[in-house]
Amino acid sequence: MQTYYGSQQVSDFNRFGKYYRVMLQAAKGDRANPSSMEGVSVKSTTSEMVPISSLVTLKPVLGPETVTRYNLYNSIPMNANPKPGYSTGDAIRAVEEVAAQTLPAGYSHEFSGVTREEIISGGQSLFVFLLSLVFVYFLLSAQYNSYILPLAVLLSIPTGVIGVFTAIGIAGIENNIYVQVALIMLIGLLAKNAILIVEFAVQRRHAGETLITAAMEAAKARLRPIIMTSIAFVAGILPMMRATGPSAAGNHSISAGAAGGMISGVLLGVFIIPVLFVVFQYLHEKVTPLPPLEDKHQEHTPAPQLAHELN
Repeated sequence: MQTYYGSQQVSDFNRFGKYYRVMLQAAKGDRANPSSMEGVSVKSTTSEMVPISSLVTLKPVLGPETVTRYNLYNSIPMNANPKPGYSTGDAIRAVEEVAAQTLPAGYSHEFSGVTREEIISGGQSLFVFLLSLVFVYFLLSAQYNSYILPLAVLLSIPTGVIGVFTAIGIAGIENNIYVQVALIMLIGLLAKNAILIVEFAVQRRHAGETLITAAMEAAKARLRPIIMTSIAFVAGILPMMRATGPSAAGNHSISAGAAGGMISGVLLGVFIIPVLFVVFQYLHEKVTPLPPLEDKHQEHTPAPQLAHELN
């Protein structure tokens, strides 16, 4: 039956430089309906040809035209779209709740495609944020030679996070992967603004000024470049807010989140960063006091004494 109805390779040959297979199968008209089994015979134990119809009983069984499998199990594909106002995370939780309540024993559900990637990567978002902060912290620790002063920069970053969620809430955008990318980008941008103020304040502090005076002068001196670069950044992403087409949703999420975070980070950071500098620089000086100013002058003026000895 397999040879007549399902075909079978019986030989092969080469011709004209090509390889050909020889497939044995009954003609299409001789296998088109169940009555064709009358013409197919097999040899019995007495060497007589017996029709297959006398040995086989056909029974019609209803079934699907195609069988879908997932991880080698029979499966039924289903697509679900969240209603307006609900995120994909809400849809995933709803599917899991309905599946847990309605699926009988022996049945389970699995997510595939983009949803599966979202579930896998969703737990990595917090790890990526923490890793970004750790990298920034160690870089600043190496720059300032302090494990305390970099906290003045890192603790200013939440001022931008507030603006991100405020902006996407006003725009009606859900917290998706594009918003999270904007958050990671803002860690670097807002840290840059804080570094400008803290770096100048550290220089003024080493020059002998008080903590409060150094912080205020740093905020005044760096206010203009911070505002100019922030305005340029926000103006550069404004076209993304009006984007149309297949990638419009992603552009809207990134631009709205980044713009809101940058605006709030600048407006709040100008007032918060100097306060943080005063607090953590004070703690740093408790651990590592600043060298006296006269010691610095003596270190930089050994030339006259050396010249006298040479004479």
